[in-house]
Amino acid sequence: MAESEIAVVRDLLLSKPRPNDLAARRERMNGFGERYPLPPDVRVEVVDAGGVQAEWTTTPAARADRILVFLHGGGYIAGSLTSHRHSAARMGREARARTLALDYRLAPEHPFPCALEDALTGYRFLLASGADPGAIAIAGESAGGGLALALLLRLREAGEPLPGCLWLSSPWVDLALTGASLMTKADVDPLLQEAYLAELAQAYLNGADPRDPLASPLYADLRGLPPTLVQVGSAETLLDDAVRIAGAAGAADVAVTLRIWPRMIHAWHLFHPQLAEGREALAEGGRFVDGHLGGGG
Repeated sequence: MAESEIAVVRDLLLSKPRPNDLAARRERMNGFGERYPLPPDVRVEVVDAGGVQAEWTTTPAARADRILVFLHGGGYIAGSLTSHRHSAARMGREARARTLALDYRLAPEHPFPCALEDALTGYRFLLASGADPGAIAIAGESAGGGLALALLLRLREAGEPLPGCLWLSSPWVDLALTGASLMTKADVDPLLQEAYLAELAQAYLNGADPRDPLASPLYADLRGLPPTLVQVGSAETLLDDAVRIAGAAGAADVAVTLRIWPRMIHAWHLFHPQLAEGREALAEGGRFVDGHLGGGG
């Protein structure tokens, strides 16, 4: 069953090859999210998060005192509230939290550090509204995973309160592209190849150092970060990004859990309505968040 489900997802990706045009690439990614309608019990509310467009998604399982901030993937050039709305809603359901998805600005129109500035603004918006930082989780997928780590680094440097935990799925944390799996997993990854990642990195960095810790958190001092879950598929060219960031976090005395999912492709959570492992990975992340956030029972 699992083999056939992931094969169907692979076929879907092959049937919709990545176009060269940037607008078409963004529309393609939105189309993946639009395939999956929201369950009828999901409530969606558009919000201005301190000047950053954002969206609350809430399910009956959500506790009012729990917030999951979600930073979508898309290589810093694509992805949106539309592309990941169904995933954000499911993540909140599993974590028993309200989800705030941030529609951060994209490159190349808005290169580094614009996305980071928007993530910081969104988090400060929650603190200004009275949210308990210990009852906030930050979740990021792919580029959003690197962005989530960069957000925590900025908060730590500024002496601002950190969230209760961090959930990273298929994180991209090395824009210098030094991971061995870029080569060793190239034959099995249907989404990301080294040449395309180099194009994304160039668009986002716009001349910045690819080893700047706020662009590539693999090169950061990770001490003092909250408990972290890292999920990655074994069929990803970014496998080594996840393994190395988990190792770096552990070496820095961060409580970190690394889960490598056999046969899974990059950002497989996105396809959870038709992929059992996607639902299981979201449930795992939800349990992690639920077990680490503060607040009442």
